[in-house]
Amino acid sequence: MSGRFDLSDKEWAIIEPLLPNKPRGVPRVDDRTVLNGIFWVLRTGAPWEDMPSRYGPRTTVYNRFNRWRKAGVCAYILKHLQADIEDELYMIDSSVVRVHQHGTGPRKKGAQTMSATTNKQVDPAAA
Repeated sequence: MSGRFDLSDKEWAIIEPLLPNKPRGVPRVDDRTVLNGIFWVLRTGAPWEDMPSRYGPRTTVYNRFNRWRKAGVCAYILKHLQADIEDELYMIDSSVVRVHQHGTGPRKKGAQTMSATTNKQVDPAAA
């Protein structure tokens, strides 16, 4: 079952040759499936743990994303895709990119918060 926003065959044909292909001992989870999982997490802003199982094991998707990012694969793909559309203007709206409620981490001890009604800082210990 493919997701609504998964890569089409045409998109995959463009991206596939740009990905590293160094198979080592264990058979790899399909790169297209993993890439769709990465896109799902980045698009929704959800934690990796909430990624649907159709994209494979979340640790595999997370680890491959980190390896590709550190190796510059993501930058290489974007650079290649940008070269293909050099004469056209595209804009990316980042207003839909949100951090998940747990993505900011735990509240620090003694941290002050803003009151929703008065817009003044409130000490949580005093409340």
